Amino acid sequence: MSQFIRNLAIIAHVDHGKTTLIDSILKQSGMFRENENLEERLMDSGDLEKERGITILAKPTSIKWKDVKINIIDTPGHADFGGEVERVLSMANGVILLIDAAEGPMPQTKFVLGKALSCGLKPIVIVNKIDKKDSRANEVLDEVFDLFVSLNANDEQLDFPILYASGKDGWSIKNLNDKKENLFSLLDLIIEHIPEPNLDINKPFSMLTTLLDSDPYLGRCLIGKVESGSIKINDTVKSINLDGNVVENGRLTKLFGFEGNKRIAVKEVKAGDIVCVAGLTKTSVSDTICEPSLNKPIESTPIDPPTMSITITVNSSPYAGQEGQKVTSNLIRERLLAEAETNVAISFKENDNKDSFEIGGRGELQLGVLIETMRREGFELSVSRPKVLFKDQNSVKYEPIEEVTIDVDEEYSSTVINSMNKRKAEMIDMKTSNSLKTRIIFKTPSRGLIGYQSQFLTETRGTGVLNRVFLCYEEFKGEIINRQNGSLISTETGAAVAYAIFNLQERGVMYIEPQTKVYKGMVLGEHNKENDLEINVLKGKQLTNVRASGSDKAVVLIPPLKMSLEQMISSIKEDELLEVTPNNLRLRKFYLDPHERKRMSKISQ
Repeated sequence: MSQFIRNLAIIAHVDHGKTTLIDSILKQSGMFRENENLEERLMDSGDLEKERGITILAKPTSIKWKDVKINIIDTPGHADFGGEVERVLSMANGVILLIDAAEGPMPQTKFVLGKALSCGLKPIVIVNKIDKKDSRANEVLDEVFDLFVSLNANDEQLDFPILYASGKDGWSIKNLNDKKENLFSLLDLIIEHIPEPNLDINKPFSMLTTLLDSDPYLGRCLIGKVESGSIKINDTVKSINLDGNVVENGRLTKLFGFEGNKRIAVKEVKAGDIVCVAGLTKTSVSDTICEPSLNKPIESTPIDPPTMSITITVNSSPYAGQEGQKVTSNLIRERLLAEAETNVAISFKENDNKDSFEIGGRGELQLGVLIETMRREGFELSVSRPKVLFKDQNSVKYEPIEEVTIDVDEEYSSTVINSMNKRKAEMIDMKTSNSLKTRIIFKTPSRGLIGYQSQFLTETRGTGVLNRVFLCYEEFKGEIINRQNGSLISTETGAAVAYAIFNLQERGVMYIEPQTKVYKGMVLGEHNKENDLEINVLKGKQLTNVRASGSDKAVVLIPPLKMSLEQMISSIKEDELLEVTPNNLRLRKFYLDPHERKRMSKISQ
């Protein structure tokens, strides 16, 4: 049975074309009718995934090629969702490494490839987007080989086959001069190069749970690879955790295989296949589902711990409860517990006052996606400034270190280097390409990057690209002195007036526009000096019954600064909170009353 199965994962940096390539593979392998209406990026199922063009959840799909079933897993390219990647690799026997022909290997490429090589998986390298104007295929291949060597790949892994492709146009070739027709050369190479699962169908049934899913009718669904044996619907099984303790006993009420991007109900599943089972309510990721006679769990890859946390509390602003339906601490607690149960890369801790919860994750993007999802579900929350999670070993303080790759125009490189040096960054490498772009690689403490994104975009006039990936824990690097601009704080509650904003806009960058509802203690913008400034944006023009000799000047407003949720999370200051509602994101001071703010700042000093 297993010789007719191939299990592989597709890994790459964000936006190098994994999901688009899978679309083309599904279409060319005959999984759909000719008249079937297909949308783009079939594997990105969530609204957030489609909007942002990133893969957040790992998802399996399956195709048939020359009587061989090929299970393909689309993985997230962002290190913030690395918890998904690590689990998925345990299901695969090989990987397709997709590299952009212009950008070359990027930080997340290194992160995911390192995980795959350490699992002993056999790689196929595809240089994608080969039809780009600034394509540099040969240079990129040299960089890929250097990357494999630096990640301690073995001789078999270093002897990887290479294809050149365009996932969007749906073709792959072995040599640059070959005819560009279809992806058949890739499908043939998968069968030839990726090893079949080496599993025994005669042993008792066992499978490792690697992904969780939910179904409105079936409840919890568990996805994983069947490691040994076979099982049928209604067979009795038990699940055991990594320590060998029994989690629960039960029956499998439904079994599913994957076909294209759909789940297909089956009566029996066998060793080597990637399947989805229902019927167990307490089993989670990394648990082993097996026959009642087995007692030894299947070994699972340890998942990197969270490096950053935020505190989520009930929304306590004057406008609380006006937009969302889910505003109580009990509803927030239930939702966060459910997330921590299905997403192993997120940790949940209830604080002493019972109304605030600490959520740990891999980075601002992952935490931002969770908050955005809750916001769309109708929740109202207050979010604190992110803080880095330190480790103590033998009374020595350790902190998370990240590798940061920055691509900027040459003229801005000195400004960026200066800013990164102030954040305790250590430059590892710097090189300039033909297009006058400079790539600078730094090793920097995670806490130095909190709040840097907006400053970086200002320094590079919006042209810079910053990519970061968790590297390791190192000894604490000392205090980072950040000179931050102060905030513009509202002194009144009501709707903002254009005339008032016009007279105040020279004081700094405004976040609001006329008719925005504001309240006392809300942050309305960034002051152009280091101190906070209290302002009144409700003050209209004094009207008299005396006509002006000339016509009044029209009020010309500078457009306000609009920030994404992740940018707002990273720009929260120590004494501030981010109010999140279904319709609005508002920065506010922790203490809304100015007298209480002054009193508390004196106490903290």
